[in-house]
This record gives sequence, structure tokens and C-alpha cells, in this order.
Amino acid sequence: MPKAKPKPVVDAVVIGRNEGARLVACLASLAGQVRHVVYVDSGSTDGSQQAAREAGAEVIELDMTQPFTAARARNAGLKALRSAPPDFVQFIDGDCILREGWMPRAMAFLAENLRAAVVCGRRREQYPENSVYNTLIDAEWNTPVGESRACGGDALMRYQAVTAVRGFRDDLIAGEEPELCLRLRAQGWTVWRIEAEMTWHDAGITRFSQWWKRTERAGYAFTEGATRFHTPQAPHWQAEANRIWVWGVAIPLVALLGSLWHPAALLVLLVYPLQVVRLHRRLGWSGAFFNTLGKFPEAVGALRFHIRRFSGARATLIEYK
Repeated sequence: MPKAKPKPVVDAVVIGRNEGARLVACLASLAGQVRHVVYVDSGSTDGSQQAAREAGAEVIELDMTQPFTAARARNAGLKALRSAPPDFVQFIDGDCILREGWMPRAMAFLAENLRAAVVCGRRREQYPENSVYNTLIDAEWNTPVGESRACGGDALMRYQAVTAVRGFRDDLIAGEEPELCLRLRAQGWTVWRIEAEMTWHDAGITRFSQWWKRTERAGYAFTEGATRFHTPQAPHWQAEANRIWVWGVAIPLVALLGSLWHPAALLVLLVYPLQVVRLHRRLGWSGAFFNTLGKFPEAVGALRFHIRRFSGARATLIEYK
């Protein structure tokens, strides 16, 4: 009688900072789902480290005299798994809760698809009704099912594949997962989004200023990704970066400079309400409005990247919580 294949081993890497009760819920959702949990803390002052230890997690505290990035935290978690490498590693942010049933579905997918390095599912906002921003973020997580170009912060990954490409880039303050997926795909691996509930997420965004900072960080990531990693053979966020420059910079400049010659040039700005009308059938009125308005904070983020790039200044995380 043939021997049954051994069950793949899966560990988890959780990252967080001052997540409080959300971290406790995150760690509780991993209980019994993985062999080992590594929690990487980035300077919490709310007792997260002790709460994680009490939950049975191995705790790593980052040296905060060095620039912090989520990528750096995830790499620290990967490094902690080296002594007893798992087959798969579940990455999850400390403000997320793993959904029941996700782990067996995801593990079975990677076990059956040997060229798949990453699998993710549906991340949902836990409280979308709390603000229009949470509602929009919930829709943002609803990416197409099937083979994908990238994943987000929550995903099950093949440990061998991720470590073979040396993990995440420590210096990226955002967009580290898509960049990792770019390198994985260059090595012949595939990335998938399957039809399965994966995590609850608690964005906790209730103020316009939080939405602005989050969108600014996206613009920074799009611009850095397109500038540093885009090639004709492996496109990476070039279209997103181009839209930022057109809608967030070029059109306002044309209207402003043109108005110095004739006030009628300001009519160019009518393109923004027209864009909202054009997008509303696909995104709804709120989605269309904030998608259009978002090009301005994205442009701020893009300019921040280039200022840092040409000045040689150190990258700093754009926090919105």
C-alpha cells in the first residue's frame, strides 16, 4: 500500500505596530492553523510584544534606529524560520484575521500547482460601513480571480521560492509585495488569486486626512515601482505612474498656465467632473469621485519620491494610521 504524502508544513509571519486587540485577534485566528508563528514588532508601545508572547508567538523586535519598512519586518520573520524551514509561509498583517477554511484551501492549491509561488484570496474590510473610505478599500481588495501579477500583504507563499529570490526589498516603503512577485514571475513562478475568503482587515480609516496619506503612499509606490523596476519585457506600474502625472500634474498645470494667457483655459478643469461621470458606472459615484480626486495625493507621493531620489535623502514611511 503506497505511503500517504506527508502534510506540508506551514508557518506564519505576522507584522505589526500598536495593533492592540486587533493583534490578539490575529494571533488567535492562527492557532491550530500553522506550526509556528513569528511576530515582528516595529516599535509598539501598547504591549503588543507581551501579548504576542502570551499567545505563543516568537517575538522579534526590530531595531528602530534603522529605517522601518514592512518589507524589512517580513524579511526578519523569514530569517527567523531558517533553522527549521517550512514548506509554506503565511504572511499576514497584524490588523487582519485569518478566515476559517482559508489555510486548507490555500495549502492544497500550492501542493497541486507546483509552479505557483504565491496564492491569495479575498481580503475583506471588517467594518466597511464605518466610513466611505473603508467601503472603498473593501472594493479595492476585490481583485480578479485567476493568475495574477501580484498579491497584497496577506498571502500564502512557497518558502523555497521566496527565499531563493532573497525575500522582499528592505528599502521599499510600500509596494514590496508586487515587486517581489515581479521577481518571482521572472524566475518562472506564478502568482494566483483564488475564489476563497482569506482575511478580515480593519483599515480603521474614518478621516479624510488618513485617506489622503494612504493614497499619497500609493502614489509614492507606483512612481518608485515604475522608475526602478519597469522594463518593456516586464511592465511594472508604468501605466499607473503615467496616469498620476497626467491627471495630478499636467492637467492642473495646463489650466493654471493657460489662464495667465486667457481665463477660458480654466475650462480644462471640467475634465475632472467628466471623468467622475465616465467612471461612475464601473466604480459607483463614491468610487469614481475618490478615484479622480486621488490623483492629487498620488501626485504628492510621486513628487516626494523624486525629491528624495535626487536629494539622496533617506526614505521614510508615510503613515496614515
